[in-house]
Amino acid sequence: MAEVIRMPLLSDTMKEGVIAEWHKKVGDSVKSDDVLADVETDKATMEVMPFVSGTLLYIGVEKGKAAKVNDIIAIIGKPGEDYQSLLQSAPAAAPAGNEPAAAPAPAPATAPAAPQAEAPKAAAPAEIPAGVTVVRMPLLSDTMTEGKIVTWNKKEGDVVKSDDVLAEVETDKATMEVMGYADGTLLHIGVPAGSAAKVNDIIAIVGKPGTDISGILNAPAPAAANTAPTNPAPAAAASPATAPATTPQAAAPSAQDGDDRIKISPLARKIAQDKGIDLRALHGSGDGGRIVKRDLDNYRPQQAAATAPAAATGTAAATVSVAGQESFTDTPLSQMRKVIAKRLSESMYTAPHFYLKISVIMDKAMEARKQINDLGGQKVSFNDFIIKACAMALRKHPEVNSSWMGDFIRANHHISIGSAIAVEEGLIVPVIKFADQLSLTQIASSASVLYDKARNKKLQPQEFSGNTFTISNLGMMGIDEFTAIINPPDSCILAVGNIVPTPVVENNNVVVRQILKLTLSCDHRVVDGAVGARFLQTLKTYIENPVTMLA
Repeated sequence: MAEVIRMPLLSDTMKEGVIAEWHKKVGDSVKSDDVLADVETDKATMEVMPFVSGTLLYIGVEKGKAAKVNDIIAIIGKPGEDYQSLLQSAPAAAPAGNEPAAAPAPAPATAPAAPQAEAPKAAAPAEIPAGVTVVRMPLLSDTMTEGKIVTWNKKEGDVVKSDDVLAEVETDKATMEVMGYADGTLLHIGVPAGSAAKVNDIIAIVGKPGTDISGILNAPAPAAANTAPTNPAPAAAASPATAPATTPQAAAPSAQDGDDRIKISPLARKIAQDKGIDLRALHGSGDGGRIVKRDLDNYRPQQAAATAPAAATGTAAATVSVAGQESFTDTPLSQMRKVIAKRLSESMYTAPHFYLKISVIMDKAMEARKQINDLGGQKVSFNDFIIKACAMALRKHPEVNSSWMGDFIRANHHISIGSAIAVEEGLIVPVIKFADQLSLTQIASSASVLYDKARNKKLQPQEFSGNTFTISNLGMMGIDEFTAIINPPDSCILAVGNIVPTPVVENNNVVVRQILKLTLSCDHRVVDGAVGARFLQTLKTYIENPVTMLA
């Protein structure tokens, strides 16, 4: 049976999307994970995947034209299949249709719709009762295979609105608020809090009270019909289960009088209502003084605050090890830690690593940095210098900017550099896009914003994906040198150590120079030793002579 692909709902403010480019034409064979089209929204340009396989029978919106959310943009089926009945019976745009909505590819999306699996005959639209909406686990990043339900904000039997936050989901990258985008009663919760669900698994069903949903639950495969395009928004902060609470900023603006005038996230408002907390007593630590979940987590009435030290002392005493007695604490893996373990293990044991080391004299770079920072404005770090120098060197050595794709090597014509940063839950890699086209101060500004977002778990998917080269810097922690594991699909990663005063011999004289040690990890399937060595030589030249990066 032919499948209708609709314009997905990609953000809470999106009304329509413009087809920026079609990557397939009528008659082309399409796989479920092919990029069907690029869609420009009010937030960003995103790649749309159909999540069904077959032949592209129909394109409903020309390149450059707009389609409203839930309008038909394409139909996929068997070659020669009659699809006219689908067009004639197509309903007007609605929150959820009888066919699967197109889902955006995870890498560049700001807030992807839930991916839809190909519907088997047992889960045909006719078997789903009218007015029932299935909410599935959305695909939120290119590395996500499952999401963990941190908490449910609604329980079975509750009346829900389309903009209510149903649950908080922990992924490998962030904690996200998931909305169902359907009005009705919460008939079924498919995954209890604390448990994980694979992408596209049913996590909830919304409909009219008393509706028989046994046919949906007993279906042998995930149903594609009447599935709500869940549109998650990044949660304001990590959940208490995954990160310790932090003290709100002292300078955060206080909430204003009147509920309607207070800036607050839907999740934070719900928690405040449940706990009976006066919003005017809170100080928002989010953007523009917005009250977010962590502000509720950190809130303590005066009485509770007075007794907190005693409680903390008691807790600490309970965890002290007894002399001569073995003890341990088991910590459940977060989604981020699971993905770090999986991806880096795969990289280490599938990509044949080899390592190249070089020492760089940083005296001129240190002088240049001081002069730039003395001018005022955006401060520049040594890491910013290295990002800029790597981008310039990658221009001259495109082989290092390539990716291993299994049965072919992809030469990337753009340069986007990931800069690894440690967060409470593990490691994340914000990406400075088109770094070779940015000035040093532009790189510094972009990196500063991305690092701040990463620490506050506010990174959007397009901000931590799409890297073509990665840098890992432990120099600020006093590490002289180390080797890093390649971050797929990159073919190389640069490990940056500490700058150390070191005696060196120049013109038969011993002088002290500021030495930085760099280690390049290379995937030998893509990059040979000589290629990596030439890249490091060029990189060394740029860093030791910063003025050359202005050419």
